[in-house]
Amino acid sequence: MEEKRYLKWYNKVGYGSGDIAGNVVYAFLTSFVMIYLTDTVGLNSGIVGTLIAVSKLFDGISDVFFGSMIDRTKSKMGKARPWMFYGFFGCAVTLFGVFAIPTTMGKTAQYAWFFIAYTLLNAVFYTANNIAYAALTSLVTKNSKERVEMGSFRFMFSFGTNLLIQSITFGAVEALGGGAAGWRAIAIIYCIVGIITNTLSCFSVKELSEEELRDGEINEEDSKLTLGQTFKLLVSNKYFLMIVVIYILQQLRAAMVSVGTYFMTYVLLNQKLFGVFSWAINIPLIIALAITPTLVAKMKGMYKVNKLSYMFATACRLGLVVAGYLGSVPLMLLFTVLTSLGEGPWQGDVGAVIASCSEHTYLKDGKRIDGSMFSCTSFGTKLGGGIGVALSGWLLDMSGYINNAPVQPDSCISMMNIMYLWLPFAFDLIITIILSFLNVEEANAKLEKHQKAEERLSQYMD
Repeated sequence: MEEKRYLKWYNKVGYGSGDIAGNVVYAFLTSFVMIYLTDTVGLNSGIVGTLIAVSKLFDGISDVFFGSMIDRTKSKMGKARPWMFYGFFGCAVTLFGVFAIPTTMGKTAQYAWFFIAYTLLNAVFYTANNIAYAALTSLVTKNSKERVEMGSFRFMFSFGTNLLIQSITFGAVEALGGGAAGWRAIAIIYCIVGIITNTLSCFSVKELSEEELRDGEINEEDSKLTLGQTFKLLVSNKYFLMIVVIYILQQLRAAMVSVGTYFMTYVLLNQKLFGVFSWAINIPLIIALAITPTLVAKMKGMYKVNKLSYMFATACRLGLVVAGYLGSVPLMLLFTVLTSLGEGPWQGDVGAVIASCSEHTYLKDGKRIDGSMFSCTSFGTKLGGGIGVALSGWLLDMSGYINNAPVQPDSCISMMNIMYLWLPFAFDLIITIILSFLNVEEANAKLEKHQKAEERLSQYMD
């Protein structure tokens, strides 16, 4: 029987455009905050890394907290959309704060300014906005195909925005006056773009009613779950934990790839190549996302698509390592393209996989915690991204990186090779192993079959 459809094409496109807002925050922050802090503000990369790591201590609690708050929310806009809409205004203010550190301040005050703005951005406002945005996948439709399509549209906008930001930011900063003034100006522009697109996305979809989501069965106890009870339900779902780890590894990998700003400048001796490699990463991802719904339909599920595509991506990433040591830019670009094609399908259907994880908890424990379940997206993204940026700062500092030096020490060049070439391969390999065990669709099918058998037995006994 064909599943009921809930969305028009423009709903899915409108929803997906919300990741323009997400990435004017996150892609901008991850790709450029370290080089801005070291080469423009003049801060020490090791100290910045430590501050970011300390900031991450606040994130774990805030993710589960905001996920739980979304589950408890009742409003005319629904559960998630109020948090998505209002949360981004805070994102805009604090993102500007990160890239507007006064150069006339003393160093201690500059470190404090950065820490406060960065922590508020990640632990509060980005958390509220991002968890709510991700949770909409399970709140505006119950159709599994539509959830995959929403994810594909979302990440097409995500990687397109990522590509644009990585391609134009250095040039835009120079065109807007360069130095601290240039970074402030581009931050303002990105904040305005984010506010507009987040608002359009938020109002392009409408959440389903409680009755529709639960097939007419409303359990008031779900909204009364304590934070501790919600956390227990989350950690008892092994598929949720797998996705958290994958998100962390993906963001660690992304942070190492963002070291390309240094790798292109000091190893390949051409900073403009960072934009070229951004095209090689993001265009294939967008192509892969466009065909993901078709792949999932042909393979009759997400598990095989995700496992096989990531195996291919990992093998290609190893080819990139070899090409890097050969010093062949064309070969590096080729393997970058192939790696991205392999990584794309998981990005496209991850929202649907998380929705299936939420369904798993409902089938196993009888509780709906959709908002909390999607906290894995924010928690994994922020923790992995934060640790990744911190790690890049520590490793650069350990290797003897010199701010604004025309030539870096050999120890630093070797470290850049490890960070940009070897570590992303290692993270991809671990992700592939985890995906080989992440078959939540089969687990749900077994639970549903068992429940139906029990219902038939109960009817027979009656």
